[in-house]
Amino acid sequence: MISSKKNRLNLQLLLACVLLCALLVLPPGVALAKDATTKTSGTKKVQVKEKDYWNQFRGPNGDGKSVARNLPIEFSETKNVRWKTPIHDEGWSSPVVWGNQIWLTTGREDGSELFAICVDLESGDIVHDIKVFDVANPQKAYGGLNTHATPTPIVEDERIYVHFGTYGTACLDTKTGKKIWGRRDFNCDHRVRPASSPIIDGDSLFLHFDGVDVQFIAALEKKTGRTLWQKNREVDSDLGAVLKAEGLSDGEIEATKEEKPGDNRKAYATPTIIEFQGRQQLISPAAEVTFSYDPTDGEELWRVRHPGWGWNAACRPIFEHGLVYFTTGFSKHLLAVRPSGTGDVTETHVVWSAKRSAPSIPSPLIVGDLLYMVSDQGFASCLEAGTGRELWKERLRAGGYHWASPLYADGKIYFCGKKGIVSVIAAERKFRLLAENRFEASFIASPAIAGDNIILRSLTHLYCIAEDYERTKVAYDQRAGRDYAE
Repeated sequence: MISSKKNRLNLQLLLACVLLCALLVLPPGVALAKDATTKTSGTKKVQVKEKDYWNQFRGPNGDGKSVARNLPIEFSETKNVRWKTPIHDEGWSSPVVWGNQIWLTTGREDGSELFAICVDLESGDIVHDIKVFDVANPQKAYGGLNTHATPTPIVEDERIYVHFGTYGTACLDTKTGKKIWGRRDFNCDHRVRPASSPIIDGDSLFLHFDGVDVQFIAALEKKTGRTLWQKNREVDSDLGAVLKAEGLSDGEIEATKEEKPGDNRKAYATPTIIEFQGRQQLISPAAEVTFSYDPTDGEELWRVRHPGWGWNAACRPIFEHGLVYFTTGFSKHLLAVRPSGTGDVTETHVVWSAKRSAPSIPSPLIVGDLLYMVSDQGFASCLEAGTGRELWKERLRAGGYHWASPLYADGKIYFCGKKGIVSVIAAERKFRLLAENRFEASFIASPAIAGDNIILRSLTHLYCIAEDYERTKVAYDQRAGRDYAE
């Protein structure tokens, strides 16, 4: 009898040792990061209204604003972290949310395989990890400047549309993960890999292709992927003249043309749909020109020429106060345009422009009558949206470079920096810093909102930030290495 009890005790000890060993050999930060999270108050189930789903780049209205009212202001690797989930390979697409699903894309570092990933909002568990495309000849150059999975997907009820630029576009079933349709026949040379995100209006899906070789915009029937229309960009471009006007010598101009032919034709912006005076317009930033098209047939309505080196446009335009606001890419101008003209309206409909601390990558944000922006170098500014008059400019001293677009909620603005700092300021006429939140991470993707949760994507992980959660020291120590980047 005693021997039997000893045997049972030894078996229990053996099983316990096996379980402990299994946990210890898990890849760092996989299970422990979530399992070791504690709640400092009662369990909260995420509840989000459908109209508030963060379904696309920069949210439900594409303007970076959320109706959430209970987001945390202070957080870190341990404080107010509901869960932290590692994401394989690399991608800079921003997360999107529908219901209890968070979607994002990723790809092999060499671009040979591209994936769509779905993460459960409540638990942080990966629900789908779908290989969407194999790529035979991915672009190899300029790896540090972009990834193969940078365009942000757009999601709706039962469907998600993932876009990888010239590599392909696909519609997936969000329940099963199965591919409904795919298109791989729209092609261009992005040179620095794709970044423009798709948008939806009604039954149409709109895609940008602004390469160094060809430039066009396409509208697809979202249910089938069938082409509705395709419009080539029509721009009279003289790279030499632009470079000469900016002070380059003849030798420098010829060297630039030889090293980077067509460089002034590429862009990475995301379009937006507005309605003005009872008519819809598709506002579409390209290289050197921002266009307005009729979204039903692609007819050009008006255009504004970018000043200076107006290529590499990367913003998503916003529409407020009867004006369209957008940045011009490399030349770093912010323009406010009245969208009522026809043809070339550069000289007649630009209400104001600003260059001081304007970004080339992050999109601006408008709250009330104020416009906020952060430069690539980390200078935050506040301007009067109606006039462009600057009210303040301050360095976000801890954040370093910023490529993510800012987020607004409940009187606060969140700026995510490449050094892993999330700065929170008050959305006011005077600068007021509320918090500087430090992570062992680097943030390039723009944040998303799900109920009272902030969803952050770093170079290696997806974070769910919410009040009254804390990751223990065990979880913090088991993180999957550093993803810090200058």
